[in-house]
This record gives sequence, C-alpha cells and structure tokens, in this order.
Amino acid sequence: MSDDNDDDFRQSEDNRFGGRVRRYARVGASAGKLATRLAVGKVFGTEIDHGRYAADLTAALGGLKGPLMKVAQILSTIPDALPRDYADALAGLQADAPPMGWLFVKRRMRTELGAGWQDKFADFGKDAAAAASLGQVHKATLPDGRAVACKLQYPDMSATVEADLKQLRAAFAIYRRYDSAIDAENIQLELAARLREELDYEREAKQMALYGHMLRGEPHVHVPEPVHDLTTRRLLTMTWLQGGKLQAFVDSNPSEEERNQVALNMFRAWYVPFYKYGVIHGDPHLGNYSLRDDLSVNLLDFGCIRVFQPSFVGAVISLYQALRDGDRAKAVAAYESWGFTNLSNEMIDVLNIWAGFVYGPLLDDRERKMEESNSVAYGAEVAGKVHAELRRLGGVKPPREFVLVDRAAVGLGSVFLRLDAKVNWYRIFHDLVGDFNEAELTRNQEASLQQVGLVRPE
Repeated sequence: MSDDNDDDFRQSEDNRFGGRVRRYARVGASAGKLATRLAVGKVFGTEIDHGRYAADLTAALGGLKGPLMKVAQILSTIPDALPRDYADALAGLQADAPPMGWLFVKRRMRTELGAGWQDKFADFGKDAAAAASLGQVHKATLPDGRAVACKLQYPDMSATVEADLKQLRAAFAIYRRYDSAIDAENIQLELAARLREELDYEREAKQMALYGHMLRGEPHVHVPEPVHDLTTRRLLTMTWLQGGKLQAFVDSNPSEEERNQVALNMFRAWYVPFYKYGVIHGDPHLGNYSLRDDLSVNLLDFGCIRVFQPSFVGAVISLYQALRDGDRAKAVAAYESWGFTNLSNEMIDVLNIWAGFVYGPLLDDRERKMEESNSVAYGAEVAGKVHAELRRLGGVKPPREFVLVDRAAVGLGSVFLRLDAKVNWYRIFHDLVGDFNEAELTRNQEASLQQVGLVRPE
C-alpha cells in the first residue's frame, strides 16, 4: 500500500500548524484581557463576578482542546487548586483533539516503524478506536494473532505541550491576582513535569511493565503487556484488553454485591502499588480503565505515574495513625516531613479538617458508603471551609507530591459515589497496609524499578 503525495501531507500539516498558532494567539489575547479586567476590579474596589470570569476563561481555553484540557480537567478535581467557580467551569471541558486521518496515520507510522511498517501487522484499523489529548488509539492484529492497541501520538505534541503549559502559567497568574489561599507553584510544577513525561511512550511502556509486576498477584486487576519492538517515543503498542465502560455497568442495575466488588477491585488497583511499592496511578479518569464481565478491572493508561520516596508513604500512614489516635504531635511530624513549613496551631487544625475528610471512611470500622450523604456537595462544602480558613491564615504551599495523591483520592472517591458502594473501608485498608514497614517498601520499590529500567526520583 503506497503513501499519498508528500506535498498534500505537508500542506495538511502546515494548515494544522497555522491553526495552532492562531489558537494560541486567540487564547493569549483572551487571557490578557481577563487579567486586565481582574486587575482593574481590584484597583478600584469594584465587585468581581468570578462566575462570569470563569465562564470567559473556559471559553478562551476551550479553543485549545489539547493537552491543556487534560490539565484543566485534573485541576478541576483537585480541592483548592482553583476557586470553585473556575473548577466548576473547567470540569465541563473535554479533551477532544480532532483525530488524525488515514493519511496522517500512515505517515506517522512510517516515521516511527519504517517504510515497511504495515508488514509488522496482520491487520491495522484505519479508523481510530479511541482518542485522547495527546494521541489516538488504533486496534491492530499481530502476525501471531494477538490483538493489540497502537497509541500514536499526534504530530508536534512536544511543542504543543510547551505552548499549552505557558497558557497554564498565565491562567494561574490570573487566579493569584485575587486569591492567596493556595500557593499553586508546586501544583503547576508537578503537572508540567508529569505532562512532559507523558510525551515519552517508551517511558510509559516501562511504567506499564512496572504495573504488570506490582499487580501480578491481583487476580481482579489486569494490565496490558507492552510490545517493546513495536514501541517508540511516540508510538506505544500493547496487548488489547476487552472491557466495558463503568457507566454502562451502573446503568445495567447491578446488585449491591456486584457494585461493592467493583469498588474493591478499583481500590486495590490503585492502592496496592502505592502502599506496597510507593507508586500511584495519578489519573483515575473514566477512560483510563474498563470493566470485564467478571467485574475485574482493566487499567489502560500509564502515562501519569508518580513514584514517591518511601518516607512520603510512611508519613501517609503516620498521619492516618495520628488522626485515629488523636496524636497531634505525630500529625505535625507527618506534615513537616512532607515539606509544610511555619505550621501554626490554627494551620494544623485546618489541615486536619481536610485530612479528616479524606481519611474519614478509613477510620470508621463498619460498612458504610465512601461519603454518607452520597453526594459530592459535602466534599465541596468541606473544601470550601478549608479554603476560606487557609485564606484567612495567609495561605499554604502544598508539596508537589500531593497533587496526584489528592487527584487519585478524589477521583476514586467520585467513582465509589457513582457505584453507590457500601463496604468496610477500614478493614480493606488495614488488610492492605497491615504492619507497614518502610524498609520493606524501599526494597520492593528498588527491585521493581530496576527490573523495568526506571529510577526512583531523588
């Protein structure tokens, strides 16, 4: 099968690049106008309609529909990363970059695997089976009969990500003009680092192999296997896992027992790696997993992975014990080990409000829902109270590591709410953590990272 005319391809790519330049110009101008309006409002003491400004900013960012949309979606679920009006507005954004046509796909595959790339497959689907913010997935079949998923990165994504991150910094600058409750510098740095890592599909293949190793003893969690000889920095080939969407399962009117089983499988999929190896999957987006007929879970995306220092995980356990035992000194030690500074008694009280909310279900030895009201409204109420108190006390700068931990906790919490699961979270947690041993976690982590060719961050 021959490639189409190179001139047509270059013209299509030039058009795509020109469109990208224009969209950045439009977004930059919109953000600049919005910042000016906020500044004028502050100088002259006029009341600021943040709901209106949030809508304006969402309209401006909506023109990007690329990596920044993924960041915006993550930010919308992290408590206090953004003011509530802005978080609510950004939550509706979807990462819907237009799919590459067959012309682009053929050219991109030839770039990644060489001129004879099609000979490496028995069959390759021309249409994308799924789309994401950084690339799209095609279903294919290998000569040995294995069904695989080929995730192919969109053209020029590295430059696109860097441009979008500049817009992200501009957005944070707008928020800082009127609200100092949360110093978002570390949030911005962490999201930027993780998003840049997601561009490297060879790294993601290693992270996928890491998860396969960490979850090898979990019969109800499945991880695809990377096909390394068909993987490059911009193409990730992995075995295809068949499964359905969570919402379809919920709509099928499952029994309470079935809903609880899915919740347990999801809990172990995320937290066995964290408490046993110090690794977390930082993006429990509904598109990043699927359910099998036996209610086991398929994990599908491994771009947003965080490896923690064992001491960080140890402090997570210590704070849990401090809240359980009412040990204030132990709570302070946990916060300080994470990098919180200048902790007044009032600040500790405020931090404990949020910690009590997150840990609450794990402290209650009985069958219960993740949130007794079964509503996200209560979480928003708690976050609002914490935000107001932090602002009154002069603000706080959360450590970078908290971004994905909070993202996972809140994201999974929303899944458990959707499932209406009712289990003994206390027992599940204690069965997993047991007699936590930081030295053992360190050995597990070092051995598993070495096995797949990854290194632990300093």
